[in-house]
Amino acid sequence: MKTYRKELHFNLPTRRGYVNITPQVQDCINESGIKEGLVLVNPMHITASVFINDDESGLHQDFEKWLERLAPEKPYSQYHHNGFEDNADAHLKRQVMGREVVAAITDGKLDFGTWEQIFYGEYDGKRSKKALVKIIGE
Repeated sequence: MKTYRKELHFNLPTRRGYVNITPQVQDCINESGIKEGLVLVNPMHITASVFINDDESGLHQDFEKWLERLAPEKPYSQYHHNGFEDNADAHLKRQVMGREVVAAITDGKLDFGTWEQIFYGEYDGKRSKKALVKIIGE
């Protein structure tokens, strides 16, 4: 069995945002030479997520509105976590959107349904962050 590891780097200019990382993950699969196996993608930060969904801007706006209703950014004083930092809402948003994606690789490609794409979700941006891509297989 072969393994492959790579870090993807991000620096979103906004506090929150979504990046379709499907092409970068497929590039990693291509670089790995693995044709049959699994790929794990997870953010290496507790205020970001990786998830699978549709790449549709209206849906991304819906995520933003829904998450802001569940865990509003302000007032900062509503959260016990906030003190030195003001990112308690980002921790909660990440919890809802999920930590990682595990996807099948078949014949060297992501084995996805028609509209499935992998996204990096940022909830406390404006600084350097990264996500891990780990691939195992043959």
